[in-house]
Amino acid sequence: MSHSNTDAVAGSGAALSEWNALAEQWQTLGRQWTEWWARAAASLPAAVGVAGEIGNSGLALPLPSAVWVDPAAATAISERYNRKFEALWIRALEGGVGSPDVEHRDRRFASREWRKQPYFALLRDAYLLYSDYLRELADLAQTDAIGKKRLNFLVRQYLDAIAPTNFLATNPEAIKLALDSGGASLAQGLANLAADAQRGRIAMTDEAAFGVGVNLAITPGSVVFRNELIELIQYSPTTKEVFRRPLVVIPPCINKYYILDLKPENSFVRYAVEQGHTVFMVSWRNITPELGRLGWDDYLESGVLTAVECARDITASKSINALGFCVGGTLLASALAVLAARHDGHVASATFLTTMLDFADPGEIGVYVSREALAAREPALASGARIHGSELANAFASLRANELVWNYVVGNYLKGQTPPAFDLLYWNSDSANLAGPMYAYYVENMYIDNRLREPGALRMCGEKIDLGRVAMPAYVYASREDHIVPWRSAYRTVGLLGGDPTFVLGASGHIAGVINAPSSNRRNYWTNELLTDDPDDWLARAQSRAGSWWPHWAAWIAGHGGTRRPSPRRPGNAQFGVLDNAPGKYVVERVD
Repeated sequence: MSHSNTDAVAGSGAALSEWNALAEQWQTLGRQWTEWWARAAASLPAAVGVAGEIGNSGLALPLPSAVWVDPAAATAISERYNRKFEALWIRALEGGVGSPDVEHRDRRFASREWRKQPYFALLRDAYLLYSDYLRELADLAQTDAIGKKRLNFLVRQYLDAIAPTNFLATNPEAIKLALDSGGASLAQGLANLAADAQRGRIAMTDEAAFGVGVNLAITPGSVVFRNELIELIQYSPTTKEVFRRPLVVIPPCINKYYILDLKPENSFVRYAVEQGHTVFMVSWRNITPELGRLGWDDYLESGVLTAVECARDITASKSINALGFCVGGTLLASALAVLAARHDGHVASATFLTTMLDFADPGEIGVYVSREALAAREPALASGARIHGSELANAFASLRANELVWNYVVGNYLKGQTPPAFDLLYWNSDSANLAGPMYAYYVENMYIDNRLREPGALRMCGEKIDLGRVAMPAYVYASREDHIVPWRSAYRTVGLLGGDPTFVLGASGHIAGVINAPSSNRRNYWTNELLTDDPDDWLARAQSRAGSWWPHWAAWIAGHGGTRRPSPRRPGNAQFGVLDNAPGKYVVERVD
């Protein structure tokens, strides 16, 4: 060390002692809290390491089978970062705040509290530097493509979990809040943690602000059919005339249907009704233990196909329009392929929202899917063991752990805050269980073997499936930032179906991109009538349009609605009477 550096170290010794003493006080203040939090949070998989818990659902995260790293390259990286760490430490001893070797790009450290005290600036910079170091090492690893994805995912999960923001003793914002509030923020944080431990998940929104049937899912309608798997809701018309063909909506069965009927101002259902459609909505059952043996075919026959026939009967229409969202779209496409095999042309058009039919690139969720993990749990699933909605919700949350896990750990527990009221996140937490055989079939044949895209490779409801025989016009929507259904994967749908497809790409993600009402005047979407083999080529030639894609869809579906007729004066008919008012019973059922 040079004389100047030696003098700097000596001159800053007193300051360093003060920093260490202060840090020791803060650590003492937070020790009991941190230990208690770690014990209590064991009941919250998302808070203590989602990847380790997801294995219980069959979404295990197997390590790459063979990883090789060039020792010389790894040594070179380590030596380079050792020099950076040494420079970081010397700069801190000299009283510097912040390192020129670290890009301060992380919004977790945006608060000025991370810049005021050199101690915390050092923690921040050391963490960011260490993160860069591990990511570079992971990039060196030589393994197969899936193994590489899993390795990078594990590194990201580890780095997200050890961030100094996640612990009271190393989070200056939480410490300041605790001191300023006289410990009230800590007390409230403990109360929040206890409440979340009781419910078994992290609260992402102010759940007291919402209620299904109170201020969510309040579009007027009636339950006109019910079996053990679904309720079918017919919504009340708001126009004097309606299109002759009704619209049957198949939502995802992992969560509740009301993602499409949130608050009145962003309800897709309400919007479709206002356009003159007679809308029918499938409300999937939150699977009970008694229903755990239901299979994929049951979801098709008792769910999608039954809903289609009920809607046709009630409206006395020869054909209907259908819409599927996410896995609801996969179920719809499968059901349409069954109808095609039966030479049944009762569906005039199909809309697919953020739906995968070709699973060659399933996105980041693919890191959890493996044949070995499914085989380990398949006997239990085949015997009727259910997949709990919370297990899948944790898996999806882990894909964006900083935003959907640690952000709430810090806010709810370290700072004692109540998350803001947000209807999308309330719905996201209201997950539903799936039947084991249905789930196993879905994972094996779609995610693992990708057989749905192969003509004749699958048999459903006694019929050989060929998506190429699904020949009606199709509206295919994808979201550009979707991490659950990558938009390029959704684009492949246009090459699988045998009809005349229209593809539209919206901004934002899996949910926010879909739930984008015109009244909000937000975001944009892209259209291009020329469908090419390359999705990126399609996008390069596409036209960006401001606002919501809903009016574009409304114009398209109007062309397939048929003639208009007077709106029905009452729901149902002689065979299908009113059983309940919307939202019905199934959507509010709580099942352990």
